[in-house]
Amino acid sequence: MNTLLFPVILAGGKGERFWPLSRKDRPKQFLSLDGSSRSLLQATADRLIKLGGGWDSLWVITSSQIAEGVRQQLPDLPVENLLIESEGRDTAAAVAWTSLEIKQRYGEDAVIGFFPADHWIANEEAFAHTLSAATQLAASTAAIVTLGIKPTFPSTGYGYIEQGEKIGSFNELPAYHVNRFTEKPNRETAETFLSTGRFSWNSGMFVFRAGVVLKELHTHAPEIIEPLEQQGPDIYPQLPKKSIDYALMEKTTLAYVLPVDFGWDDLGDWNAIERLLKTEENPNVELATHVGLDTQGAIIYASNPEDVVVTIGLEDVVIVRDRNVTLVVKKERTQEIKQILKILQSDSRFTDLL
Repeated sequence: MNTLLFPVILAGGKGERFWPLSRKDRPKQFLSLDGSSRSLLQATADRLIKLGGGWDSLWVITSSQIAEGVRQQLPDLPVENLLIESEGRDTAAAVAWTSLEIKQRYGEDAVIGFFPADHWIANEEAFAHTLSAATQLAASTAAIVTLGIKPTFPSTGYGYIEQGEKIGSFNELPAYHVNRFTEKPNRETAETFLSTGRFSWNSGMFVFRAGVVLKELHTHAPEIIEPLEQQGPDIYPQLPKKSIDYALMEKTTLAYVLPVDFGWDDLGDWNAIERLLKTEENPNVELATHVGLDTQGAIIYASNPEDVVVTIGLEDVVIVRDRNVTLVVKKERTQEIKQILKILQSDSRFTDLL
């Protein structure tokens, strides 16, 4: 079976936990965080256009605030394949609108894949092999296929998928019916999940036929799909703000999971840089000119190569220097960057820092 996959990049996120490098005019997906010359969005597009259809089959959905930046980043993307949300309404609305557009152009049997713009993939060959399997499953079954990442540690920052009955193998990869989705657990629960061998991390990547997902949205999220069908994207600002997990995946009986292992990270905050780039030779991760004394376990980034970061006696900190802002935070508290942004937003002196 050689069914064409229509990949869709979800590129509307802000990536606030990568502030101050990530800002309103330069969200996370526009950044290069692995030391390469390609942004996360460009690297995602590079992976997906190799899956068979090239640029003509690739779609991107993004917000009006950064649409021009997407065009600049992906100049080869056909204009008609870029969907621009007037207002962000989370992933359920994005999936519904894009699926309607692809169904209208290619029919209800078109196989669609949704992929966040900010994921890092280590083994692209294994990734392509996995997507071929997911496409086969979606094309042959009324299935909403999710990619479950084999967990490497008891993470409390990811959602989990419990696999149920095995339904067969596709491209030599076993596929299972989903028993349940679980939101971010505590440490003890995460350790229990790993000990069973039945749980995967929820990657947020999905594959399905247009007609299958639209029918399921009618059943489980009519408040999203019906207004879009009746009034088109002009109704967008009035749609409820729901994730596709909450609106559909936790309710449907058609969810299937492919447990996969191709080296993956969702690059949620600055600590992800350490997971990608840490080496045994260097006590720190340095994407800057750094002069340190008794400093270890630090993540140091400077956007200007002429800036020099000097440290003495620091341990397990993140230091980021970008334009007119310097951030210094303990690694264990990087999730609180969003709280700082709320403080800055409330003070007119700092609006240009957002």
